[in-house]
Amino acid sequence: MIGYVTLGTSDLARAARFYDALLGELGAKRFMEFDKLILWGVSPNKPALGVILPFDGKPATVGNGVMVALAVDSPAKVDALHKKALELGGKDEGAPGPRGQGFYGGYFRDLDGNKLNFFTMVR
Repeated sequence: MIGYVTLGTSDLARAARFYDALLGELGAKRFMEFDKLILWGVSPNKPALGVILPFDGKPATVGNGVMVALAVDSPAKVDALHKKALELGGKDEGAPGPRGQGFYGGYFRDLDGNKLNFFTMVR
């Protein structure tokens, strides 16, 4: 159902470096790029993540309660990607771990303050 999600940035080049390195760990590559938008994906027919300069020209802001959740295949991958996000300058918003009902996730904010997590479902 989700085609893509965009996150606002005020510095497209900086955001691009962050997500090139982070999403590259998932095998995602840039597949669409314009002056104000870059999208990454693992396949053209799978959901994508992008960064965008706001259309109205105002500074990007973070939505309270807005979060992007990125599914991976194991708790070890959650751990590794959360660590990578922090190494790239992201801020910790909740260390990786079980959150109940078979859900395992690690939360962080990107360089612009957008909240994301990597998660997996475990038995």
